[in-house]
Amino acid sequence: IRGNAMQAAVPVGKGAMAAIIGLDEAEVATACEKVRGDGCCQIANDNGGGQLVISGSRNEVEKAAELAREMGAKRALLLPVSAPFHSALMAPAASAMAEALAGVQVSAPVVPVVANVLAAPISDPQEIVRRLVEQVTGQVRWRETMEWMAANGVTTSLEVGSGKVLTGLARRITKDISGIAAGSPEDINSVMAAII
Repeated sequence: IRGNAMQAAVPVGKGAMAAIIGLDEAEVATACEKVRGDGCCQIANDNGGGQLVISGSRNEVEKAAELAREMGAKRALLLPVSAPFHSALMAPAASAMAEALAGVQVSAPVVPVVANVLAAPISDPQEIVRRLVEQVTGQVRWRETMEWMAANGVTTSLEVGSGKVLTGLARRITKDISGIAAGSPEDINSVMAAII
């Protein structure tokens, strides 16, 4: 539901995302604010290692990336994505997510669940649902999330799905957490051996 709703929220080609490397969060926020016109441009992800991702209307994102270069960014490049994820343009998808989750019974977690929009643990079922909806349009605070986990005794992270992007990002943030990526059914045996 979430993926389909996010794809449907913005016509292909109307939105964009760009990685900005070498500026701090305040500088990237300033670049976004300076170019914002009728569209949208905001920080979508703090990936750590000096990398922030912006998202929004294609025109504004392209202008913000150019301004970031002028402000001294080491790199500012458009990402090959199909939609402007984690931006206000995803509001229709957030509504669809809220509607879908309205009929789901969520229980209090047995282990801490760290909301990526808070970089802090949450345990109240209603708050879990609210944060799942919020993360569709909100900034992913990955760097702070990994820092919280490392400070609270997490030693292993498990990335489930294709690719190893999050595992790589985690390594740049902290050496205290080892990462395991499980992208295929064959990887399950490796994962089981590592966590048991």
